[in-house]
Amino acid sequence: MTVEKNIGYGLKNMKMPADQIKKKVDWAINILGLEEYRYRKPKNLSGGQRQRVALGRAIVKNSKVFLMDEPLSNLDAKLRVSMRTEISKLHRQIGATTIYVTHDQVEAMTMADRIVIMKDGVIQQVGKPMELYDHPVNQFVAGFIGSPQMNFFNVTVDGGTVKFSDGNTIALSEGMQKKLNGRTGEMILGIRGEDIKLDAQNMDLNKDNAQSAVITDTEVMGNENNLYFSFGGAQAVARVSKYEISQIGDTIHFVFMPSKMHFFDRETGVNYTEL
Repeated sequence: MTVEKNIGYGLKNMKMPADQIKKKVDWAINILGLEEYRYRKPKNLSGGQRQRVALGRAIVKNSKVFLMDEPLSNLDAKLRVSMRTEISKLHRQIGATTIYVTHDQVEAMTMADRIVIMKDGVIQQVGKPMELYDHPVNQFVAGFIGSPQMNFFNVTVDGGTVKFSDGNTIALSEGMQKKLNGRTGEMILGIRGEDIKLDAQNMDLNKDNAQSAVITDTEVMGNENNLYFSFGGAQAVARVSKYEISQIGDTIHFVFMPSKMHFFDRETGVNYTEL
């Protein structure tokens, strides 16, 4: 069958009037960008185009529950962004529960009301996107959500002092010591790239914990820059504004935001700061 007939097939089986079928099919074809393929058959479509036809066939039925298994995986980047917006808009219009499976954390963060993160078939955490981003319950969730990935360092906590594997140390704030509730020993420190600060104000406020490193690579993203460097026995990245420009080989001075650090158990990955 043609694209048009494929999308309307389920409605025809439901004995819906022809004029209503046409109206719904036209709407789906329009939002899915399939107008020029309306009269083509599957053998003349690419994988991504077939994916959109299947999505169209589902959304015209106004079901109470939609199950979507990576529906955008075969689409090009521009169409994927557009379709994320359309599916979210469709969800609001219809009000149907949508269970959406994806390995793309950008899709999860931008589209979901709630995210269920799974590992090996076991639910790790359920919550709103920013809850998972700011308060991950374990290292797996912390590493999965966010781009670039959260930085992780092997450290030893001794009272109010954190010692990195390369010998560098920082002092813990009273608030963070309270979160750790007296825990000491070997742990994994996690901190997001945007919480590694290079600006003068934060450097002055946290000058006692100032560190330095040499830039090994940079990513100019347009709206921001990612600065890569070796520190604490690991490769780290700082996510800074587009106005904070550094070159490979430059020495940077930075601080970790005291309240934005996470401490994970090395064996279980449990986030001690979220207990």
